[in-house]
Amino acid sequence: MSTPKMPRMGEGLAAGPSGDTILLRKPKLATNRARKREIPEGLWTKCPGCATMLYDKELDDHLKVCRHCGHHFPISARERINALVETCSFEEMDATMTSVDALQFTGVSPYPDKLAAYQKATGLKDAVITGIGRIGPVRTALGVMDFGFLGGSMGAVVGEKLARLIEAATDRGLLLVIISTSGGARMYEGMFSLMQMAKTSAALAYHARQRLPYISVLTHPTTAGVMASFASLGDLIMAEPGAMVGFAGPRVIKDTTQAELPPGFQTAEFLQEHGLVDAIVPRKQLKERLITYGGYVLAGQASRRDGP
Repeated sequence: MSTPKMPRMGEGLAAGPSGDTILLRKPKLATNRARKREIPEGLWTKCPGCATMLYDKELDDHLKVCRHCGHHFPISARERINALVETCSFEEMDATMTSVDALQFTGVSPYPDKLAAYQKATGLKDAVITGIGRIGPVRTALGVMDFGFLGGSMGAVVGEKLARLIEAATDRGLLLVIISTSGGARMYEGMFSLMQMAKTSAALAYHARQRLPYISVLTHPTTAGVMASFASLGDLIMAEPGAMVGFAGPRVIKDTTQAELPPGFQTAEFLQEHGLVDAIVPRKQLKERLITYGGYVLAGQASRRDGP
């Protein structure tokens, strides 16, 4: 009689079809250590509004607006232009204009080095793109600021490009639209940057004398010198939902006035309630609204010109 074979470590016993004992190899048990799931960068973004993980391609398809809570993510100037103007209709103006270090500004890093770094990172020469194109059927002089370039700060180039855009709209009798996002005047250029507030405002005054319309669109954030000049001078002022709009920051105002600020202070919704902003327009509806409002104000301007 044969002696039954004892199973080795990792093996087990089982009965075969004829009743004989056979050996089976036991499956290896999974370890208790959970494997960390690796998510490649550039595929998913967490929404700061609702904490939902958003697929980047889907986010781009929705113009970088969360489809769950409506949070508006930052968007570049070229992305805004592509979403608004008709294909191949945009003719950029002053595309090669760049800033110079007139004050020989010194700090943590030289101003020319900062300019070069931001030009490489954004693909822009400065913080605004200007040009003439069609938004629907309406031929429009369009200026779009980009917060990704030195916080959308307004220096001599930004002011000059916008002034030239306004003058072109005045000369050609066009609707003017400027989409603003900025932290204010550019400190590296000192007084030269502050002069742009007067320059752009004066150009808008001549535009208004010709009874030509100007629509200002405020996006997050629009503050300081930009808000104190051309951004607040629109015949119609629209804003994206939740945009921060104001001159100084809430902390500075609170420390200066020694007063408690009301809830929602300096949001687009608060300013609409108090009469500064005419309409809150979600990003996906902006083109349609510009076509509607632009056609309306141009029709009104034509009727005044043809009237007695």
